[in-house]
Amino acid sequence: MASQDELKKQVGYKAVDDYVKSGMVIGLGTGSTAYFAVERVGEKLKSGELKDIIAIPTSIRTKEQAESLGIPLTTLDTHSKLDVAIDGADSVDPALNLVKGGGGALFREKIVEMASTKFIVIVDESKLCSGLGPHFPLPVEVLPFCVEHTMRCLEGLPAMQGARAVLRRGSSENNKEDGTEIAVSDNQCYLVDMHFTEPIKDPVALAEQIIKTVGVVEHGLFTEMTTAVIIAGKEGISEKLA
Repeated sequence: MASQDELKKQVGYKAVDDYVKSGMVIGLGTGSTAYFAVERVGEKLKSGELKDIIAIPTSIRTKEQAESLGIPLTTLDTHSKLDVAIDGADSVDPALNLVKGGGGALFREKIVEMASTKFIVIVDESKLCSGLGPHFPLPVEVLPFCVEHTMRCLEGLPAMQGARAVLRRGSSENNKEDGTEIAVSDNQCYLVDMHFTEPIKDPVALAEQIIKTVGVVEHGLFTEMTTAVIIAGKEGISEKLA
């Protein structure tokens, strides 16, 4: 049976093979699944199968990986419109709404993926859930100033359903407490993970309430953004279109 890494590789490669064509401006996601999509772009550029690709990375570590593979990079400042972005997700609900940001790159991921004509999500089947929330804590990127106040404000939002705010410590690249120092994002912000005991009833309403909270930079609810989800499972690869 294929390992989890092998499944991630399958969907990462398929997304690039199916959706990336020569001459495109593409968004490169962040995380263990998106890693393989970036790898595939580098391979196909090196072989000459792809030409004239320009890419926008969604994190410092994706930028470093892309540079090591010789992928030409740019930024949204010069290219505000992308043809396609490919990225992983931490949770995918039946309506293809997502929770992202387990790897701490949610702001850069969202600004790039909102600017993309198509947004292709690549996951293994463990990321599918019946409702967002309990499956994976919801990350929120916040300014360091008065962070405990911001956390209390988040906990008090009507659509938050009593979720508990936990300040991320240790590495910003996962939500495990693997250190005592407060985790810092690529944007020099803090990360708060919201822990739910029951599914989020209205992700769109919650997204609106979070982003209106003073002190919040961005949140990991990616609602009504997905073009397609490519899923690797025991039975092979499947695709769900929005």
